[in-house]
Amino acid sequence: MKEKPKALKQSIPWVKTSLISSSIHSLLKISIYFIIFFTFLILSHTPKFTYPLPIFFTKNCSNINAFTKSTSSQNPSHFIQNQTKINTQNPKPYIEKTHLHHIVFGIASSAKLWDQRKNYTKLWWRPNEMRGFAWLDKTVRGSTDSATLPPVKISSNTSRFKYVNKKGDRSAIRITRIVSEIVRLGLENVRWIVMGDDDTFFVVDNLVRVLSKYDHNQFYYIGSSSESHLQNINFSYNMGYGGGGFAISYALAKTLEKMQDRCIRRYPKLYGSDDRIQACMAELGVPLTKEVGFHQFDIYGNPLGLLAAHPTAPLVSLHHLDVIEPIFPNMGRVQALQRLKMAMKLDSAGLMQQSICYDKARNWTASISWGYSAQIYPGFIPAREMEIPERTFVNWYRKDDGAAFSFNTRTLARDVCKRPFVYVLSNALHNPSTNRTESEYVRVSSSKSKCSQTKIVDPSNIRIVEVHKRPDPNLWDKPPRRNCCRVLPTKEEGTVVIDVDACKESETIGF
Repeated sequence: MKEKPKALKQSIPWVKTSLISSSIHSLLKISIYFIIFFTFLILSHTPKFTYPLPIFFTKNCSNINAFTKSTSSQNPSHFIQNQTKINTQNPKPYIEKTHLHHIVFGIASSAKLWDQRKNYTKLWWRPNEMRGFAWLDKTVRGSTDSATLPPVKISSNTSRFKYVNKKGDRSAIRITRIVSEIVRLGLENVRWIVMGDDDTFFVVDNLVRVLSKYDHNQFYYIGSSSESHLQNINFSYNMGYGGGGFAISYALAKTLEKMQDRCIRRYPKLYGSDDRIQACMAELGVPLTKEVGFHQFDIYGNPLGLLAAHPTAPLVSLHHLDVIEPIFPNMGRVQALQRLKMAMKLDSAGLMQQSICYDKARNWTASISWGYSAQIYPGFIPAREMEIPERTFVNWYRKDDGAAFSFNTRTLARDVCKRPFVYVLSNALHNPSTNRTESEYVRVSSSKSKCSQTKIVDPSNIRIVEVHKRPDPNLWDKPPRRNCCRVLPTKEEGTVVIDVDACKESETIGF
């Protein structure tokens, strides 16, 4: 092959270099123009700067003069105004917060028990504000107090369903279908169906607070377990106990209604209504969302220990009111609940919330369950112990054994010097000048003898505990935290004055 001329050889690398240089030059030129264009675009929509532009911006800008003139005549907020206009044209839909009228109650009762137990329902029912029905097995005679109670519905016939549990009652099938029967009523604007028994007392404002946390358009099954470990073993820790009450979102209730009758037929051996609900929930794949303010109260005896150390959660319900002792001593059960309502009306969010503080001068530990009780313990007891309920009650199976409960408990001290002096609510009012509640707790009579220890001042001469507290209806919109309390100086003999309020950021409960 002939050798190519030298001139041609030398021209080839030059051509490559020239092409590369030309491409780079073009890219740089285009980049500079883009930078200039977008810089002026930004500057034309922001407040004018007094700083001089860099020198390279002042060159080769004749082609941008028209753009700058057109934009400089516009208001700098023109872009923001346009955006605002666009947003207002497509606003987000307003979603009303869950209120009491969004809830429909299903109260399980019978013709045999309704006349007696309706007095419990009457305590918390609000005519013209609430929706719901008392579901009976058959009609009862007319009552003169029907205006203060929910209307009565008669459950449909359930004889076609098989029931073979020898220890239970087939009325459980009727009761478990209340949810479906409410759905079939076709009520409007329903978000939640709440089930409870005729001996269940609801703190309805706290119920609304709890349900407001959840999206009613999703599948939610909300309630709590039994206080009895054996009850939960025999039934399920995944079951919302019907006496303590449980809530089902309406979206879930509508789905349950479509399959519940078929589901019921698969479980003829189950005992009650609530375990049948839970069996259907398991088939739908919906777990129990636990809210510890629902109280089944599978206990006997005095509920003081449980309520004086209530969990840091809103009190939603109390059950088995015919089984436990009256929550206040020396009065009837209904009368005791009426007294509780006195405090509930003033500050439902803070009802029975425990606060712990110390009187260092007298070496006392004070525990306040607001709206219910106050206790003074001789000596110093750490907060981690005070928040554990004392066993003033026994298990559903009559066992006084800490292992029989589904939560921590502690025994009552045998040493008289370590037992608390107990005070229960006697009166409560709101002071408009201070915007604080003032509640009074009086000493429960006791045969407790004086403590002979000399290092601790004897609290036996204290007859009244006076508590000042600021109501906080938004208490449960914040992360859960106990309120703090402080023992205040007073010249009133036989009285201890305590202030309860939100803890300061770095405040601790310590001696």
